[in-house]
Amino acid sequence: MQIPYDLAPPVALSPSSDLAQHFLECGALNTNISLAPGKRLVITDDLLNGTIVDMAALSMAVIVSRDSQVARAAMIPLSLAANSAGPDDRLRFERLFQLIEESAFDPEVRVSADTLIAARFRETEIRVLVEELGGVVGPARVRYRAFLDIVRMLVDKRISGAAFLDEFIEFTRVVAGKLDFGIYSMCVDRLFGSDNIPMPVKAFLLKEVLRFPTLVRKELLTNLLSSSSAPGELVRYARTEMAGMMNRDQLTEIFLFTTLKLAWQAQGAIARSQDKFG
Repeated sequence: MQIPYDLAPPVALSPSSDLAQHFLECGALNTNISLAPGKRLVITDDLLNGTIVDMAALSMAVIVSRDSQVARAAMIPLSLAANSAGPDDRLRFERLFQLIEESAFDPEVRVSADTLIAARFRETEIRVLVEELGGVVGPARVRYRAFLDIVRMLVDKRISGAAFLDEFIEFTRVVAGKLDFGIYSMCVDRLFGSDNIPMPVKAFLLKEVLRFPTLVRKELLTNLLSSSSAPGELVRYARTEMAGMMNRDQLTEIFLFTTLKLAWQAQGAIARSQDKFG
């Protein structure tokens, strides 16, 4: 079935990774699912281009994903499998989708699961799901690419910092809840870490992030605090700003999750070193 926007090429995953278990752990941590501990966040492409094909992982992604678009994308290959399944397997898929309807984090996903069960996974209903996803994600990605041109203008000093910040606020407003959060998160991470972005601009971006919804703020702040590329001055500024506007429980959650991300990075570095030296 044709996806109505261009997909990135598949990513090679570790053959030993248990994605379903990892996604379950992400859900327990109330955070966005990633390709592996310490790796980038899952985007819709990963569910549609063959990167993630394990049925248990796809099922868990539908249920625990905090990104609505990722959860809906994971539902598409499951629905297609249900559509082509025999009678016995079809019953198993119906029970799975009933579980999704009862347990999924995203309310729109729960509604879609109920609709697909009622339609007995007909291809016409799956096509509606595909078109709805493309109708949201496709335009958001066009807007994202336009924003990257604005970033290049800032780097080339063809736009002022104030004008760039206005563009960032507008870009965020337009794509909120539509662009894959993994793409948005990577964009913000790179802005914080780039040597070509002036520090006053980064400080303003941080102030904007501090106003974001709790889950989004948690992901972006812990990325910054655990980043090896972000300048120390910005990290220190972030800690000061956080202390002035967040309560103790919120700060504790941020610092604990930052510690976990740093541990994942250390674990990954050890694994790479062992692979290198055999």
